[in-house]
Amino acid sequence: MTLDKAVLAFAGMMILLSLALTYFVSPLFWLFTAFIALNMLQAAFTGFCPAAMLFKKLGVQGGCAFK
Repeated sequence: MTLDKAVLAFAGMMILLSLALTYFVSPLFWLFTAFIALNMLQAAFTGFCPAAMLFKKLGVQGGCAFK
């Protein structure tokens, strides 16, 4: 799995988790969903992604988007 796919899979899992928490725990967890979306947008424009940095340190093979 490349770094790009790992970051996308992680973001997708976090969104699903936040939606489940919103439904089952508290409606305020929609803020977590909004945070994930904002982080994805800023990563698209700046190329800075904390999750990509973490996966890179864990030894995930590099991809095209995050170098």
